[in-house]
Amino acid sequence: MVVDIFEIAVRIFILLAPFFVLSVFVTLTENLTIPQRRVIAIKSTLAILVSAFIVYFVGEQIMDCLGINLNAFRMGAGLVLLLSGLEMVRGAASIRSSEDADGSTISVVPIAIPCAIGPGTVGALLVMGKNPGLQNLLIDGFGILIAVLVLGAILYFSNAIEQLIRRKGLVVMSKLTGLFLVALAVQIIVSGIQGFFPNL
Repeated sequence: MVVDIFEIAVRIFILLAPFFVLSVFVTLTENLTIPQRRVIAIKSTLAILVSAFIVYFVGEQIMDCLGINLNAFRMGAGLVLLLSGLEMVRGAASIRSSEDADGSTISVVPIAIPCAIGPGTVGALLVMGKNPGLQNLLIDGFGILIAVLVLGAILYFSNAIEQLIRRKGLVVMSKLTGLFLVALAVQIIVSGIQGFFPNL
């Protein structure tokens, strides 16, 4: 059972795209103090954890109730990612106003959704949520919890990681991440369109 939990944790951790999320997190919080960053890291971790468990337990029911399929989710998530990516490329993505100084907004969007809990993660969690049985529930639950907590630790100590890559490295990483984010967003949107129109 321990091995199974470890395998699930590794799988989910990879799907959460930890270093991509770290890059977005560092860019969005570059103007904040270390204590403020750590508060946002905690809030982001909670947002990711809650989002993951919501998708795992009732994601399919919610999407069915709202008449939303995975392709529509892909397109919506892709648009959010596209906007975030364009802001990062332009250098306008950091927190500059006191309205979100506590990170209440960015902790959920875009850090938790769709950067960490994106279409790929949602798809995997939806499939995992269909596995019946208490044992599978415990294995999946602990695996998700471990993966998210490890990601949260990375975000919490982001300042130390940032010091390793230096300021110029951060600027380059931010611009490149923005470009990759835009490219990923376009790919996600195209996948959603192809899902709606498979003959294209």
